[in-house]
Formats: sequence, C-alpha cells, structure tokens
Amino acid sequence: MPPSPSCERCSRGLAQSSSQEQPVSDDATRALVRDLYEGYARGDQERVAALIDDEIDWIMHGPVQVFPFTGPRRGKTQVLQTLADIAKEYALERYEPELVIVEDDRAAVLSNVAFVQRATKRTLTFRIVNFLRFRDGRLVEFREFTDTFDVVEQALGRWLVV
Repeated sequence: MPPSPSCERCSRGLAQSSSQEQPVSDDATRALVRDLYEGYARGDQERVAALIDDEIDWIMHGPVQVFPFTGPRRGKTQVLQTLADIAKEYALERYEPELVIVEDDRAAVLSNVAFVQRATKRTLTFRIVNFLRFRDGRLVEFREFTDTFDVVEQALGRWLVV
C-alpha cells in the first residue's frame, strides 16, 4: 500500500520536488555526452569549450608526479588549460566510448582510449571511466578514474616493483 501523503517525510518530499527544476531527459543528456566526446575525439576545442560551464567542478584522479594535469580544477579556464596541458604531452590517438549510462542530468561513460606520449613515442592504451553532470546544456561536474597503476607503467615504460 502506498504511504499516506499526510506523513511528514512524504509531505517534505512532495514540497521539495515541486520547487525543484524538472529533470533533464535521458535523451537530452545522451546527446550532450555524444556531442562532448565526438568533439574531443575530433580535436574540436571550440565545441568542447562551448559545452563546459564557466563554474565546472573537475577532477581527474591520478598521480600528479607522473601526470601533472591530474587533480582538481575549478572553472572553465582551468579545465581548458588542463586539456591543453594534456595535448602538449600526449597526442590523442583514440577516444571511443564503449558504454554510456544516462540518468536525468548525469552520465557514466566507459571509454577505450589511446594516447601517444610525445616525448617517447610510446602509445598508452587503457580504459577510462568518467562521471558527468550537466545543467542547462553544459558540463558542470566531471570525475575521471582509470587504472592509474597500469597507465603509470605504460608512461614510464617499465614495470613497477611493489
């Protein structure tokens, strides 16, 4: 049996949901994800920049000692600089989303990627997971995770002894 609308918790929930914005459709978020990833894969910096919110909250998790562009960034200017820093050290060879899960304004994307390390010409291949949140057609939150141990070994060109 459904809960009575007179219960306090239910009333609060109804009041909160009526004052909040309407959820974004999964299709709209999926289109934004596709646009963002296709723009990045093409090297279309203007399109990518247009999809990033001025106040974006961005974190790429990884060892800063090996990948100085990892860590938290705040705002579009810092994020665009980070993308430029990555491009200085690595040439994008492949960025293919394999799995995209969308719910309202959020998305999780598993991608198969390859970057050529400019200094050594080594190709680093790995899978990467991004968690994204959009608002008003722009990316406002970005979290990136990968098997950093594997990627560090590839970047250094040797096995790490642990």
